[in-house]
Amino acid sequence: MSRLTSLLRQLVAKHVQDLVPYASARRLFSSASQSTDKSAPVWLNANEAPVAGDYQIDSGLYNRYPDCQPDALIAGYADYAGIQASQVLATRGADEGIELLIRTFCNAPDDHILICPPTYGMYAISAATANIGVHHAPLNDDFSLDLDAIKAFKGRTNLVFLCSPNNPTGNQLALEDVVNIVEHFADSALVVIDEAYVEFASYNTTTLLADYPHVVILRTLSKAFGLAGLRCGFTLAQPEVIEQLLKVIAPYPISAPVADIAIQALSASGLASMQTQVSTLQAEQAQLVNVLPTIGDIELVGRQDANFVLFRTAQKDALMQYLVHQQVFIRDQSKQLKLGQCLRISVGTAQQNARLITLIQQFYAIQEATAL
Repeated sequence: MSRLTSLLRQLVAKHVQDLVPYASARRLFSSASQSTDKSAPVWLNANEAPVAGDYQIDSGLYNRYPDCQPDALIAGYADYAGIQASQVLATRGADEGIELLIRTFCNAPDDHILICPPTYGMYAISAATANIGVHHAPLNDDFSLDLDAIKAFKGRTNLVFLCSPNNPTGNQLALEDVVNIVEHFADSALVVIDEAYVEFASYNTTTLLADYPHVVILRTLSKAFGLAGLRCGFTLAQPEVIEQLLKVIAPYPISAPVADIAIQALSASGLASMQTQVSTLQAEQAQLVNVLPTIGDIELVGRQDANFVLFRTAQKDALMQYLVHQQVFIRDQSKQLKLGQCLRISVGTAQQNARLITLIQQFYAIQEATAL
């Protein structure tokens, strides 16, 4: 053991020593250098938009520190969401919103958050990095909320995280179930509704903010807006909640280039472009949903209320390996609760989706021929 290793073992916080970092899409697949396929990689593993927009930036003031909460950005998102500017906090992606909520409203090591797996992994990761406990109320087999299980944690949790539409199951939670939980925790916890995929869904929950002051909503420009590389998200809540979050946020969370581009994305033309892209992706998703169940032993899982498709196959490992070799990257979700043998496909362009389907068909044809 080196002197440095010994020193680090003494200094690293106890709750950090055994942490496993979130396995983001880019950590799993950062390049395709081992592939023999000469065509460009197809990235369908991170629920990103398949194409980027075209934006202009003015670097004239980049020598100055940016505003903590740029007025034009806050006003633009407030107008888009139909709420007041005082109810909006801009963050480095919705992930920072998760972290800020845990740091602000939980005391280590005694407090807990509540999650409903299978769901987005960063709730638990952010809690663990802050030495905050995590309670689990697993979803029902149809991926609806287990209301009784969730309600049993009243008085034992500070934050209740509901992901709707849920990643990775793809289903938007029933609004009546969400309201049921919101009302149940009215005097004991904040209910955080993660709406990262709301632009693909049938409803949003911003109207709940007026009637339920303990509701917090997380949003992002990473999905429907096609700006995952920008790292710009928003926390929507009552001004009193925003005021507390501002106590712990970094001095300059939104860089000037990020604000410049995000403001353009929230303009009338930017919103029209986003809505067109959403419609296109939904049409492509419908094509995938029609074709995938006709191939091999593929079984669709969950619903498709977001920008991805989840499916199960007994050939999960071999199929993943085949696709990676061909530089087509999707996401393995089989380690999640109730998602054994499941893979997730982010909806891509028509060309990308066609290439994916062709390769999956080829894979099963090879498997069938080998079995003969």
